[in-house]
Amino acid sequence: MNITKESTIEDLIDEVPASVKYLMEEGIRCIVCGEPIWGSLEEAAEEKNFKAEDIARFVRDLQYLADNPGEDGSEYSKRIDVKKM
Repeated sequence: MNITKESTIEDLIDEVPASVKYLMEEGIRCIVCGEPIWGSLEEAAEEKNFKAEDIARFVRDLQYLADNPGEDGSEYSKRIDVKKM
């Protein structure tokens, strides 16, 4: 999956299950009552007052998780324990 700020939360959850924990740890709630929230990554982040540089970081981190599911030893897996996801 190619992740952009326009990626929908629903697609992120479906394609990159680790995105749920990552986004929640960043303060973006992406599931309510078992269902994904509607809208894009950018919209969800802006609702929480994140800035463009934060959103760009989310895109980079989420793309890493999409490309390297379960990989260990990167700067992302030190911040996000992908083994526990």
